[in-house]
Amino acid sequence: MPALRPPARADKGPSQGSHKRFIIGGGISLQDSGGGTSMERLWGLLQGAKRLSPRPSQTIYKHVEGTQQGCPEEEEEEEEEVAKPPGHFCPMELRGPEPLGSHAGRQNLELWAAAGRRAAPYLVLTALLIFTGAFLLGYVAFRGSCQACGKDVLVVSEDVNYELGPNSHQGTLYWSDLQAMFLRHLGEGSLENTIRQTSLRERVAGSAGMAALARDIHAALSRQKLDHVWTDTHYVGLQYPDRTHPNTLHWVDAAGRLGEQLPLEDPDVYCPYSATGNATGELVYAHYGRPEDLQHLRTRGVEPAGRLLLVASAQDFGAGGVLIYPDPADFPQGPHKPGLSSNRAVYGHVHLGTGDPYTPGFPSFNQTQFPPVQSSGLPSIPAQPISADIAFLLLRKLAGPVAPQEWQGQLSGSPYRLGPGPGLHLGVNNRRASTPISNIFGCIEGRSEPDHYVVIGAQRDAWGPGAAKSAVGTAILLELVRTFSSMVSNGFQPRRSLLFISWDGGDFGSVGSTEWLEGYISLLHLKAVVYVSLDNAVLGDDKFHAKTSPLLISLIENILKQVESPNHSGQTLYEQVAFSNHSWDAEVIQPLPMDSSAYSFTAFAGVPAIEFSFVEDGQVYPFLNTKDDTYENLHKVLRGRLPAVAQAVAQFAGQLLIRLSHDHLLPLDFGRYGDVVLRHIGSLNEFSGDLKARGLTLQWVYSARGDYIRAAEKLRKEIYSSEESDERLTRMYNVRIMRVEYYFLSQYVSPADSPFRHIFLGRGDHTLGALLNHVRLLRSSSSETLGAAISGVAPGLGFQESRFRRQLALLTWTLQGAANALSGDVWNIDNNF
Repeated sequence: MPALRPPARADKGPSQGSHKRFIIGGGISLQDSGGGTSMERLWGLLQGAKRLSPRPSQTIYKHVEGTQQGCPEEEEEEEEEVAKPPGHFCPMELRGPEPLGSHAGRQNLELWAAAGRRAAPYLVLTALLIFTGAFLLGYVAFRGSCQACGKDVLVVSEDVNYELGPNSHQGTLYWSDLQAMFLRHLGEGSLENTIRQTSLRERVAGSAGMAALARDIHAALSRQKLDHVWTDTHYVGLQYPDRTHPNTLHWVDAAGRLGEQLPLEDPDVYCPYSATGNATGELVYAHYGRPEDLQHLRTRGVEPAGRLLLVASAQDFGAGGVLIYPDPADFPQGPHKPGLSSNRAVYGHVHLGTGDPYTPGFPSFNQTQFPPVQSSGLPSIPAQPISADIAFLLLRKLAGPVAPQEWQGQLSGSPYRLGPGPGLHLGVNNRRASTPISNIFGCIEGRSEPDHYVVIGAQRDAWGPGAAKSAVGTAILLELVRTFSSMVSNGFQPRRSLLFISWDGGDFGSVGSTEWLEGYISLLHLKAVVYVSLDNAVLGDDKFHAKTSPLLISLIENILKQVESPNHSGQTLYEQVAFSNHSWDAEVIQPLPMDSSAYSFTAFAGVPAIEFSFVEDGQVYPFLNTKDDTYENLHKVLRGRLPAVAQAVAQFAGQLLIRLSHDHLLPLDFGRYGDVVLRHIGSLNEFSGDLKARGLTLQWVYSARGDYIRAAEKLRKEIYSSEESDERLTRMYNVRIMRVEYYFLSQYVSPADSPFRHIFLGRGDHTLGALLNHVRLLRSSSSETLGAAISGVAPGLGFQESRFRRQLALLTWTLQGAANALSGDVWNIDNNF
């Protein structure tokens, strides 16, 4: 964040039209004419030494013939704050009224005048020394107070100034001025109409409707005052339902023959990336299919192997297939709000990853020669979504033990049972197609750091109407482009480049954004500052949630204090979220989930990212990923407040962009990760006794964490003692700050094997979460062993010392590397490792 420095003064220097006159300098003659007292004349001389007199001097100058010719009769220095050095001054004579007095009095006056001439330079020099000493003392005291503030200084100063472009006729802008400019231009748009019109258009990735919308978005960006507009096309593997061979679900009799076909109300609803083929088996109810759910089935004598389950990881336990349904218990319906119809199934891909699963780790450009590999996150069993009505028919047929109370849903009058039930036959015939998708880009180049990008994006595609899914984000993205374009037309220029992106293929697992990252990773991890996602931004209006990197938490807090709540008049968003919980971050901040387009930016590319949403209190938006995600339903859920909430989202996102693109010092709180490590180490500490009994220790992690904290504190002090006007130094600091997230990508694992290398947010044995799960096996029960198995340990192996040592080394040296990188140059590294 910007270093806390004295605010620039508006009255620095004289105002236009003021005249400063100086009467001390070489060549000025102080001749007595016998009028007035000599002390009065000396006092008048010293008064003339004041540099910032608000009134023109009343002294009358008369040209003295002799030493220099051609000097003006009156000498005025406009817009000067200090006298010129002696020399080349016109000899002047100071005249007053003709005095009365004796000759002796005149001699005394001449003595006084001579003394005044000798004393004047010393008095002026003394005054200058006193002024300089006081100024330096105040400066040092202010700098010291800044350093003493520590991390508490990382708040936004209202006095941060912003420069305009060279064509602007306005002066320096402060944050409040720039904020007012943004809000003034933002208010001219029409978000609601764009949301409505976008939701009415067909825009499935790869469809003709999507191609038409892409052309319209490109044309809309081209009409704005942007420096660059372009399109990137990727050829990706997408999966669609086969219209000629739709997916089916049949009863199966005891002899294994197909019986009555169960109706799948909408043949267009499917699970992209499901395994294709047939699965036959008895039905078992498995709740959410979590590892503990599957273990509970086994403890109750219900074996999941060979059955059709409602789970996401059933293949790890030998299940034959998955049926996914929306239970009304998970979609509570308010008395005055619409709910999901019981005959609606929920669409959703089942790839446990992001991007094109048929080219993992490689960008899907047309000329790429892909290796014969597939993502390890692709399921090996068929999956199919079904409606609540079909699930009700199936659950009525189940026998076996009654499910636990917490597993009971709201579908049938009788208790849910675990099964097994009658046999079912599931046929999934989805087809894979190589499909071109297009990401559309618009750029405003930065003035001082054009090679550093602040990126904001929104998903454009949708399987159904997608009002909340992507229409809101697309509308806000276009409005922000128009707003910042208008600001540029009025002379505004950001320090860093702003990159606006409309993503394609989002409904298939953030395919468009991930492929772009894979294609340009070698430069994006060096140049991308932050990614802001506008996906799923309006799902309600009661609460505000931000899924983000710790680096952005302090900035989020500050922006929340700047944006008015859309449904609490007279309150800011911060006051709204802090009202029910004084620990505002516990109420608002959440980790990035894998199904967010922002996840790959952080976990794969090492770029801090944020995705934020307005949500309903106590219930989820029921229509997401269904054909009921229409503008009308979204409008009803928000009780007519959609325009106000969308405007609040645009204000929050826009002010984030201003701060990130235009602050001299990047407002990223690099000290926050020290708290993150400390919190995780607190979880590990409870096992220190168990480890010590085996001759093992976590001391290396503690030491690396200490080095990171010291490096962060040292950098903070360097920044606060530096000159903000030093552009070279500021850029060096910004480079170190913007790469902090990248420092937490483990350099000791292969991106091809572990693409999500982030030690806190990623997936794999190198992460802190995997280490914690492994250490828990020291006190393992059967369920904990199963949970660890899902994290990468083979079932039944328990705690392994060799694996623990490797995990500890991977984590420790990644954290130590982050501390070293934050320290700057190698000769500045000071650690106790």
